[in-house]
Amino acid sequence: MSMVMAAAAMAATVGLTACGSDDKSDVKATATVAAPTSAAGHGDHGSAAAPTAAALTAVLDALSDPGKSTAEKTKLIVGGEKRTANIDQMNQALGSYGKLTYAVADITASGNTATAQVTITSPHGTAPAMPMTWEYVEGTWKLSDASGCLMLGFAQAPCVPA
Repeated sequence: MSMVMAAAAMAATVGLTACGSDDKSDVKATATVAAPTSAAGHGDHGSAAAPTAAALTAVLDALSDPGKSTAEKTKLIVGGEKRTANIDQMNQALGSYGKLTYAVADITASGNTATAQVTITSPHGTAPAMPMTWEYVEGTWKLSDASGCLMLGFAQAPCVPA
């Protein structure tokens, strides 16, 4: 139930449709998230080193960067290739929205999964912290499908049941 309330609060706060300024100059590109050097390698089933807040934030920054293509963004979400239509829709909304910033805190990692509390600030305010999950896949931390769908839903590009 708390996830539903957080999502409702987030949708009300972030509401990416038809909001924001036309000034795109405040959106900054982000660096690609590199795998931790002590983590398991490509295709390996070993456990990854716990990610840093900066690494997890970089995934969120890249996902909400209107300058990144859909193809680039599908690589940021586990199974992202099945979300291309949603990402296209989100990219259209982001083009005129304005900068989103993220604060990632309280990271807990277990094997190849990490969960953190994420606070999102938009031009319209700050939403309450909510849990999001990342998975370490093929040498990089990716947003889980469920958390990716949560982000897409905030952008009025919700995932439909598969």
